[in-house]
Amino acid sequence: MSRFVDQFFTQITGPEDAPKLVFLHGVMGYAANWRRVARQFEDRFQVLVYDSRGHGRSSHADLISNPDAYTPEGLAEDLKGILDDLGWKKVALVGHSMGGRVVYTFAAKYPEYVEKLVIVDIGPDMSLSSASTAMRVIENVPVPFASKREAKEWFDLEFPKAFSDMSNAVALAAWLYANIMETEDGRAVWRFDEAGIRGAVVSGRERERWDEIRSLKVPTLVIRGGRSKDLTRDVYDRMLRENPLIEGVEIPGVGHWVHSEAFEAFTAALEKFLAVDASQ
Repeated sequence: MSRFVDQFFTQITGPEDAPKLVFLHGVMGYAANWRRVARQFEDRFQVLVYDSRGHGRSSHADLISNPDAYTPEGLAEDLKGILDDLGWKKVALVGHSMGGRVVYTFAAKYPEYVEKLVIVDIGPDMSLSSASTAMRVIENVPVPFASKREAKEWFDLEFPKAFSDMSNAVALAAWLYANIMETEDGRAVWRFDEAGIRGAVVSGRERERWDEIRSLKVPTLVIRGGRSKDLTRDVYDRMLRENPLIEGVEIPGVGHWVHSEAFEAFTAALEKFLAVDASQ
């Protein structure tokens, strides 16, 4: 009998008897986005990273039978199924972007599972800034490519030109190229479920989610990149006001990909916030 968790590509490291720590990536991402950060905590936590449904090497959803699979609520149910299969009853959760929306949705519905919560550069508002960026990528990257070599050349040479208005275009190009896979006939296509990604981008912004933020019952840290357009200063400040259990760290000079753009500052903030759990 197959387990629910078998639908997902997962990586678990660290001592089995240690406190549990789970990282969730953003839209069009995958577990490896957290590899460098996760290594910093493997000596004190049992760490789980996984490819969300429709991403990386995890299974894709049947959107006909499960149209809500890529909503924050659907992805939160995936998280619950994974934790239940693993027998993890209490965890600290860290989620970036789409993953941040998933973890606060999960924590609002299933607070009994959550020890601490970290929301990285995403809010509960309906802002379409990040949605438009993701859709712009999907619309402008000319998949399928004839080969992975052709894809590599395009991301190396053409992507930085097409996205020259983005300060991290070169790094983003490399990150996106890692999402390209080769098909049996040699073509190069997106590894993620493109239809699902489009749905995830829209569903995450289709309504305000302030009720979830207000209902959080666990210590919560919000980390914002000082130049982020995805989590504006106004929304960040309001999140801190809406719930006394929420504290914030703003890292200056970086944008949405805080954990890669400011690795040392990000891990320092995370270390400080998780320090109580690490000593248990």
